Amino acid sequence: MKVVNGLSLTPNAVKVLEKRYLKKDEEGKIVETPEEMFRRISKTVASADSGYGKTPEEVARTEEEFYAMMTSLSFLPNSPTLMNAGRRLGQLSACFVLPVGDSMDSIFDAVKNAAIIHKSGGGTGFSFSRLRPNGDVVGSTKGISSGPISFMTVFDTATEAVKQGGTRRGANMGLLRVDHPDILDFITCKDENTKLNNFNISVGLTEEFMKALDEDREYPLLNPRTKQVTKKLRAKDVFHLIVNHAWKNGEPGIVFLDRLNESNPTPQLGEIESTNPCGEQPLLPFESCNLGSINLSNHVTSDAPRVTHVDWEKLKDTVWKAVHFLDNVIEVNKYPLAQIEEMTKANRKIGLGVMGWADMLIRLGVPYNSPEAVGLAEEVMGFMQREGKNASAALAEERGVFPNYPGSIYDGKMRLRNATVTTIAPTGTLSIIAGCSSGIEPLFAVSYVRTVMEGTKLIEVNPHFEEVAKGKGFWTRKLMEQVAEKGTLHGFTEIPEEVRRVFVTAHDITPLEHVKMQGAFQKYVDNAVSKTVNFPHHATPKDVEDVYLLAYKLGCKGVTVYRDGSREEQVLSTGRTDQKAQRHEQTEKILPKKRPEVIRGSTRFMKTGCGNLYVTINEDENGHLFELFTSMGKAGGCASSQAEAIGRLVSLAFRANIDPSEVVKQLKGISCHQPAWSNGGKIHSCSDAIAKAMEKYHMKSEKGNGNGHKDGHQEMMIMGACPECGGAVEHEGGCAVCHNCGFTRCG
Repeated sequence: MKVVNGLSLTPNAVKVLEKRYLKKDEEGKIVETPEEMFRRISKTVASADSGYGKTPEEVARTEEEFYAMMTSLSFLPNSPTLMNAGRRLGQLSACFVLPVGDSMDSIFDAVKNAAIIHKSGGGTGFSFSRLRPNGDVVGSTKGISSGPISFMTVFDTATEAVKQGGTRRGANMGLLRVDHPDILDFITCKDENTKLNNFNISVGLTEEFMKALDEDREYPLLNPRTKQVTKKLRAKDVFHLIVNHAWKNGEPGIVFLDRLNESNPTPQLGEIESTNPCGEQPLLPFESCNLGSINLSNHVTSDAPRVTHVDWEKLKDTVWKAVHFLDNVIEVNKYPLAQIEEMTKANRKIGLGVMGWADMLIRLGVPYNSPEAVGLAEEVMGFMQREGKNASAALAEERGVFPNYPGSIYDGKMRLRNATVTTIAPTGTLSIIAGCSSGIEPLFAVSYVRTVMEGTKLIEVNPHFEEVAKGKGFWTRKLMEQVAEKGTLHGFTEIPEEVRRVFVTAHDITPLEHVKMQGAFQKYVDNAVSKTVNFPHHATPKDVEDVYLLAYKLGCKGVTVYRDGSREEQVLSTGRTDQKAQRHEQTEKILPKKRPEVIRGSTRFMKTGCGNLYVTINEDENGHLFELFTSMGKAGGCASSQAEAIGRLVSLAFRANIDPSEVVKQLKGISCHQPAWSNGGKIHSCSDAIAKAMEKYHMKSEKGNGNGHKDGHQEMMIMGACPECGGAVEHEGGCAVCHNCGFTRCG
């Protein structure tokens, strides 16, 4: 840990704060310390108390409480609040849902509103279930409808064009009911990596569908325009199609729509049709929600040697302060749309969740994949739910219930300030800042390799494991390197068995155990739970099916699955990467493919410290990278000859079917004594320039948007590494997260 102005922050936390959260001037220079950031936030959020009759002294006291809660890293609000509180933009919400009606006006109003929200730093969810199906009649022109999927591409293109304030990228959830006539096309709409890359997609499963699935019968598809049955499908066939595609690349996810509406706190306002991009926050049209997470690893105490337990008093105190904080955010928020402000203030939904769950279990000596852990999950979240409701009720006594409070439904129940109180969200960058495990996920790895910008490889070790290893006397650097290579403690007999049981990683845990943990938390969560169910590469579609059915049985509101290696952008910084290569190992010598007479490609200009470098990349008739040539702006010299040599070796790698992402990883970040800056980025060397030219190459242009252009972020994710630092990409809650630099991409 590094102490920065009194704050204990890890080097990664400092890096993420500097890159994404701290204020910068017009030249991009950081003009704020982490301490000043937290002061800015606490002062802004506490100021809401003055509107409820609090004296300046009381407001100042609240400010200090909020400041202490955040600087101790016991609680952090969602990213837009960290970025924007007390600043000109002032938009503090992460989650929004917008309506999409069956008309051109409604569709393009939604596109415009989504762009405004993305620009302000939020993510958007849409249900496309109201749109008439492909081939249906268009009444005004007697033409033919192109269906919801074609309009999703419009939203996707608009999202691509809008950068979220330069710090967060646009993300969308696209949901379609399972009884929509276009459901089969929707399930398969992300088969190609070039399409809908700014969307997570989920199928809305109904109780009628689940009943038809159980009874192995057909169910009807309904035209949303006419409400008439268009045809019937066998539920099991549709379910297997969903399962097989989720097994293939993690999408679509599933959402149990009727279950969302069973817990809809304001049914008089309408049905819940969609969620935010990661699926944990069901919302009505034009609703937003403010999220925040308590770091559970900071709520463990020891009152005797080797006797550790949950600090319930501290947890209660943090819950009450966090509910107060999130309710205040609703007041000081600057909403991107008037309809959103009206709906949000009428329902006052907040979503208090957790991070550091795996760390808490480790500190308590409880294996993640044990019945004891599942029981503790219910106990901890049940406690947070009760105290969160108590805190909301106390605010209601002082400030009043939320305006849309449905009295008849709540007769005899607790009168609350907030329509919902709890949500389990993914905490990608928040957990990096807090220096803890993400959300309710298990550890990604006990020890792993982190590549810094200069290409140096560092061994990162979980601090709890390092403490235990040194305390029990089995710590060696060689052992840590071996653990990092393998990615798990399994098989290391020199490590005590009781340590191996506790320090389990995501891939030591069976998929069904992942779901059991999600179900345990869901019992005591108002909204939903973001959790990725990890599968090994060798898992079968039947394994995915079993997880879906268990999730339904346990009361989950949705499921996100990810099979190791099933998406091209995955990079694991552990030995599991090698296992996939071993499965394809060839015993014969690899001979490069012969060059055809005609080949196509393009040349990219790259500015380097050695002079102008021109990188030509060609591809074969199947669209695979085939060869790379370089030419220096000034002829001859050592740099020119080295660049030519690199080009020849890269071409050999391409023609031998070596994954281009592996070539990029080897070349990117190599430094020389003469770096250069181009288009706002640093070019470390000619090798680095060649790697970055490869990243920017317009791969598979015929499948793009007509001119082959794709955003650099998207290209790099497809090629297999974080687009900003080349670090490991971890999948959690439907998002790809780099725990090296904090880059996130949902969709």
